[in-house]
Amino acid sequence: MVANYVGTLRRFNRNVRFYLLATALLGFAIDGGVYSVIFNLYLLRLGFGPEFIGQVNSVGLLTFALSSLPSGAVGARFGNRRMMVVGLVCMVVGGFGLPLAQLAPPGLIGPVIMGAYALLYLGLALYFVNSVPLVMDIAAPEERTHAFSMQTALLALAAFSGALIGGFLPRLFAALMGMTLHQPAPYRLPLVFAAVLMAPAVWAILSIRQDAAPEESAPPAAARAGELRGAGTGVILTLALLSTVRFFQVGGIGSASTFFNVYMDTELNVATGQIGVLAAVARLMGVPAALLTPVLVARWGAPRSVLGASTMTALSMLPLALIPHWGAAGLGYVGVTALSSIRYPAYLIYSMELVPPTWRGTLAGAGEMSGGLSFALMAFVGGYLIEAQGFSALFLTGAVLATVGTLLFYLWFMLPRARRAVVPTA
Repeated sequence: MVANYVGTLRRFNRNVRFYLLATALLGFAIDGGVYSVIFNLYLLRLGFGPEFIGQVNSVGLLTFALSSLPSGAVGARFGNRRMMVVGLVCMVVGGFGLPLAQLAPPGLIGPVIMGAYALLYLGLALYFVNSVPLVMDIAAPEERTHAFSMQTALLALAAFSGALIGGFLPRLFAALMGMTLHQPAPYRLPLVFAAVLMAPAVWAILSIRQDAAPEESAPPAAARAGELRGAGTGVILTLALLSTVRFFQVGGIGSASTFFNVYMDTELNVATGQIGVLAAVARLMGVPAALLTPVLVARWGAPRSVLGASTMTALSMLPLALIPHWGAAGLGYVGVTALSSIRYPAYLIYSMELVPPTWRGTLAGAGEMSGGLSFALMAFVGGYLIEAQGFSALFLTGAVLATVGTLLFYLWFMLPRARRAVVPTA
């Protein structure tokens, strides 16, 4: 089994390799790497509190959610690769705008931060929504499960490296500039460094040569409309159910990933370097978890893999919510992060096989929109919930949402199949 897995990875074509390179750079810099450790702490050092941090994160995540569905449409119209490049350019501009917002007049710092963060998340939506149909196009059918799991593993490994290095960069820059870690400048420069890394990612995506197979190519708008009429409510119902499940499943991850570093810094008084190590370990554990996904899917099937990972995610939220100790919080965060590396690729493989190829971009956009709305809701409400009830209430809310998502997935997608399987034939 392991030999077969390694052999499949070696057969990845140059297009898949360029895509994985760009995704790894994105993971190191922004999606879970340097930014995950530094950005919220940078806002704290600028004098902002949990409420503003929640507002900023919710603005970015809401932008991601609202632009996800249109991102799939424009990708189908103008090309997935082209829209991914546009997304990376947006990330570069937004990534530079965030650390440079401190140079704005005092009354405009907050709005500039929100605008730059929204632009960055617009870029993330364009990139990730269009990456799903791109991978389905450039990877051979038998390689797709491995491609998605390798994407998740590389994101986790790159985010591990970015979080680990990012956690110690403020101390390094503080020493070089003769400043303390209570000033914003040592946190601003790592954000600039992260934005610079997006330039090679642009080159990598531009190097992809996308030659769609005839059956995978997007049809004209009239043909697409005819397909919708022919499909009736089946495809639309599937999109709606999958999006609802995704909304609830992501709730636990959203509460943990948005406020973990704030919780560790303000509530448990954990040093920035130690926060970076814990975030890095969480991402590192996602690597073997993601690489294990094809094995789990082959053994148990994608639906059971999704169900198991989602159930364990809800349980992993409990140490964060109930035990106010950095070790318990770190253990819970590691569990949530690692398990998402199993659930996400298994969910992609399962969901993409439920709809016709021409609807994969729409499904990807709907799923990312739903997940983004969940993240945005947890970020926006979370800041106020922390102020009113504390971090425990926030993390318990995330556990409840993840549990609801698990139950809905079982009831809508697994239980009906199980019932059909035991119906006797005439």
